[in-house]
Amino acid sequence: MPGIDECLLEAMRLPGARGASVVDWTSGLALGTVGDSPNGDHEATAAEAAELARLAAEHKAFAPEDGADWSGGQPPVEDLIVSNRDSYHILRFVRTTFDSSVFLHLWLGRSDGNLALARIRLGEMAERLVVG
Repeated sequence: MPGIDECLLEAMRLPGARGASVVDWTSGLALGTVGDSPNGDHEATAAEAAELARLAAEHKAFAPEDGADWSGGQPPVEDLIVSNRDSYHILRFVRTTFDSSVFLHLWLGRSDGNLALARIRLGEMAERLVVG
């Protein structure tokens, strides 16, 4: 079972990966980072991504139809994808033994990245990631 550093290195092996981080969305702190950051500051990027993750995870508008909530410590949102002209940002929520307030953030180049592959692989990484 990989830890944060191994998981981030694996994420950077994805085609088009520009940067990756593991972020605690309740505090906005980066638990680990690798590669580049969209604004040149990993901590600022982590805080901004955490705001987006928090909005999606805490509001019922984004929950599944069956009304799933935080039962079992699992967030109702699986992942978020934000796209712009030249890149994708994928935020994949990670289920943990404590409060599941962690997500993987992958910054992926649009011209050389594969969004579907990255989403699948991030899901696999999130299942194996050991935090804490």
